Amino acid sequence: MKKRILVVNGSPHREKSSTMVITDCFVKGMLECGDYEAETVHVSSLNVKPCLGCLSCWGRSEGECVINTDDVYELKNKVIKADVVIISFPLYVFGIPGQLKMLLDRLLPLMNTYRGQYVPKDGAPAHGPRYNKPGQKFILISGCAYVETEEVYDPVLKQSDLIFGKGNYTAILCPQLKTMIDNGGGRVERTKERFVMAGAEYAETLSLCENTLKAITRPPFSHEVYKTILSNVWAKEIEKGRKGEISEP
Repeated sequence: MKKRILVVNGSPHREKSSTMVITDCFVKGMLECGDYEAETVHVSSLNVKPCLGCLSCWGRSEGECVINTDDVYELKNKVIKADVVIISFPLYVFGIPGQLKMLLDRLLPLMNTYRGQYVPKDGAPAHGPRYNKPGQKFILISGCAYVETEEVYDPVLKQSDLIFGKGNYTAILCPQLKTMIDNGGGRVERTKERFVMAGAEYAETLSLCENTLKAITRPPFSHEVYKTILSNVWAKEIEKGRKGEISEP
């Protein structure tokens, strides 16, 4: 039986997401070099009701959310069954997009009930998984508009450490990504090729070596070139606004 890859796309742009461009390439590499099948779920296409904060999933209906009239129950089961879960999202205000956060709140039943323990100091997850699947892997793939990924991703990584455990997931964080996808010329195809190769490496080893991770996450532009590109981008956007043009996702 083929191993299952579940891609959870947190971008409201769905398949047009810049981050999904590189995520799709990574998955392509995994499919070409491993015995996998893949499914992509666009969070913004799902019916996801907000968490009620009732904590029933930790007590009265332990392990199950009391809301059963939307798409979260089915997605939760897909997460449980997946061998590799890839969470793909752009960085929004130093965090994950709102649609993805709302889904994450609803997936609280996947975590063990909190019973007053301190957060582990050894890097273990704060709660631990309720439905433990041996060998299950988690990958975060995210693009941002910043020059670098240091510090701007600290909130996301801290939250991920608490959920998955420090070192229990792979974070692929890419600076300047949307600008590169939109304005990168030949860089775009070279980047896509590197992500296909990285996916192939992950399929074979279930990890990425340091050199590979550096190759796929290094800034595509120098600082000065990037500032010039952004100045032109925003000048064009301001002009569109003056003409009454509105961008659609």
